[in-house]
Amino acid sequence: MTTFKGFVIFAEMRTGSNFLEAALNEFPDICSHGEVFNPSFLGHPKTETLYDYDLARREDDPLGLMQAIFDNPPAMAGFRLFHDHDPRVTEAVLGDPTIAKVILTRNPLDSYVSRKIAAETGQWMLRDMRHQRSAEITFKLGEFQDLLARLLAFQSKVTRALQVTGQVAYRISYDELFDMSVINGLARFLGSAHQVDTPPAKIKKQNPEALSKKVINYDQMVADLQGLDPFGLSDIPLFEPSRHAAVPSFVAAPKTGLLFQPMRGTLSEAVIDWMGALDGVGRDGLYRRMSQNQLRQWMRAHVGYRSFAVIQHPLERAYDVFTRYILPQDRPHFATARRVLSKTYGLVLPSQSGAQDWSLEAQRAGFLQFLKFLRGNLAGQTSLPVDPGWASQTAILQGMAQVKLPDLLLRAEELPNALPALAGQEQAFVLPNPCDPISLSEIYTTEIEDVCAEAYRRDYVSFGFGSWA
Repeated sequence: MTTFKGFVIFAEMRTGSNFLEAALNEFPDICSHGEVFNPSFLGHPKTETLYDYDLARREDDPLGLMQAIFDNPPAMAGFRLFHDHDPRVTEAVLGDPTIAKVILTRNPLDSYVSRKIAAETGQWMLRDMRHQRSAEITFKLGEFQDLLARLLAFQSKVTRALQVTGQVAYRISYDELFDMSVINGLARFLGSAHQVDTPPAKIKKQNPEALSKKVINYDQMVADLQGLDPFGLSDIPLFEPSRHAAVPSFVAAPKTGLLFQPMRGTLSEAVIDWMGALDGVGRDGLYRRMSQNQLRQWMRAHVGYRSFAVIQHPLERAYDVFTRYILPQDRPHFATARRVLSKTYGLVLPSQSGAQDWSLEAQRAGFLQFLKFLRGNLAGQTSLPVDPGWASQTAILQGMAQVKLPDLLLRAEELPNALPALAGQEQAFVLPNPCDPISLSEIYTTEIEDVCAEAYRRDYVSFGFGSWA
């Protein structure tokens, strides 16, 4: 049997990882410390320090904290690691065969529904059925596809790393968590000399009802999932390519044979609206959130089609992300990023009272601080993963190329002339006006340009961008 110095549970939200951790902590020679590298907290929401590491020290030296966890016998120690935890730790763990890997999986649809219910009720763990909160949720196909894409990419990355390094992981599914023979087998895999006969009593299964009782639009959900191969959903994460091409974000016109491969931002939304008007179907009539199979069917049905992507100056794109997603208070997807940027990187944000306390100088200082964060984030030096909203355009195009490389790259300033010419129709395109009350030109400085150029060096070089001024 291999002797491990520690272990890591690769899991995701609502896969039963709290229960598995509680089950392992029942063994006197095993200790799991929670989500130690969650960007928002240290192991558990109320934990302030762990082995003399607080959040700031963990940010500076995550591998030091990991080693401190493993260097504290007699118990075999470990932690849980999710796809949105510190990527530096993920890389170190995957490359170290002396760290035991436990892979916990659950049907992604069940996880999605459970996550939505927990967000609705505010109850993320149940200790007694008397306190159970229930809710019905509305299934949203695009939301589910976005979640599935992130999980697929991460689990494929883990699987490939284990394959190329010749490592073996202990795989356990959500449905096996209540089988104590399996739990005891996992403990033996980790090197425990003990056995536990009963599951942990302090954590109970939440929402055991059938999906039809938990999803308001159940029939619509079933119809939406027919194109996603629902019979193989639980197996897909282990065999998909390690990089995801973001195919659900592609937009196809039903009549004119145009395929748009967008990058998140204001400019992309304007192009989608233009395509809807071009075909006379509106944006809702375009083909969106396609699977790879549906994309191939569309391409076969539109011989001679043209695919395109739009690139823009990195400084404009970064400013769009900053003003649309980081400054506003009502962007749930970026809530964690805002919190980490504020607490860890000192980014000052507007108060909820409005713009009374926000000046042009505050906007300039905030944007500069955000660019400094991006410089480290894109270099793999922060605990937050790189979000598609601010990833380099070079990296996004490389991901797309795994499935479909756009045959035309258009620059933002070319669109008013290039799009009608591409379509062969006189459907005018107007560049969207910036909606932020403070324009980029008002806060621009050479320091801002220099920091942006350091963060997005690949884009500046790959696409020949010069100074924005």
